[in-house]
Amino acid sequence: MYAVIMAGGKGTRFWPRSRKTRPKQLLEIVGKRTMIKKTIDRLSPLMSEESIYAVVNMLHLEETMEQTGLPEENIIVEPVGRDTAPCIGLAALHIERKDPEGIMIVLPADHHIEDEESFLETVSAAKVVASRDGYLVTLGISPKSPSTGFGYIEKGELLGEIDSREFFRVERFAEKPDLETARRFLSEGSFSWNSGMFIWKVSTILEEIRTHIPSLHAGLMEIREAIGTDEEMDVVSKVYSSIEGISIDCGIMEKSDISVVIPSDFGWNDVGTWASLDEVMPRDEHGNVVKGKCLTVGTRDTVVYGRDKLIVTLGLERMVIVDTEDAILIADKDSSQDVKKIVKMLEEEGMDEYL
Repeated sequence: MYAVIMAGGKGTRFWPRSRKTRPKQLLEIVGKRTMIKKTIDRLSPLMSEESIYAVVNMLHLEETMEQTGLPEENIIVEPVGRDTAPCIGLAALHIERKDPEGIMIVLPADHHIEDEESFLETVSAAKVVASRDGYLVTLGISPKSPSTGFGYIEKGELLGEIDSREFFRVERFAEKPDLETARRFLSEGSFSWNSGMFIWKVSTILEEIRTHIPSLHAGLMEIREAIGTDEEMDVVSKVYSSIEGISIDCGIMEKSDISVVIPSDFGWNDVGTWASLDEVMPRDEHGNVVKGKCLTVGTRDTVVYGRDKLIVTLGLERMVIVDTEDAILIADKDSSQDVKKIVKMLEEEGMDEYL
């Protein structure tokens, strides 16, 4: 089994801590290890580091190598982001060279998982489903609330069970819904949150790309011929300059007739915003998440993420406060999804020193 960790994201919703040169996955957001290091460590009972690949942006190559300790040949560089389908296709080519019939698990670098034992058991079951039956497996998360921040997967026909994990044919993928739709999804009981984690045979995903995204497959075949040669990066750059950016969900999973979902419950959180920290970090008796040198007075349901400077809050409710060396974020908790708009504004204003 091989792992592909998608680590090319910008993490803009975690500004001002997340910056161009050190995005969210390279930061110690929860605990004392960076998120990508946690992701790698989580996989260690299943595979060695030689079987783990990370796909990164060139800006993050050196930092990723330093943090992860992965072999240099296991760090795959994308010249520019083109969403998840090209990223996964490129990684599949590298694994194919080592093991054409290998099983690969694809997962983001920056998610939090509470029950790691249950996660590993689910992955092991998914491996059987992918290798024995040839399915494209995705892990759905049993929803705890009518969240509007996640995509959803509707399960269809029950196809079987492996080690007490049922797997179902995917009926459809649904984009992030409005609140009324999310409530309906929750009440119907047939929907899971889309975790963005997948398990399949390398040969199967490459064949599905050939079938459903032929233009991407043609580009990947050009890259395949160049891997390991002096022309590799030039060819990758050439192909990436012309291919369409498309997600694996839209490009493959929604179209394929071999997509299945395993509904799962292992304490998953995508740690997508500052507000989400209250779901993965300890809270005080007033529901506050506090890190750093902080005093909270009359403050409730607030995230205070500080450094060495003393931060004192008085009479606040449902706020986010983040202090860094050169910038401070103060936001309503319900607006934390929009922090990426600040990054866009900084780009438009030419304030690159804060990016």
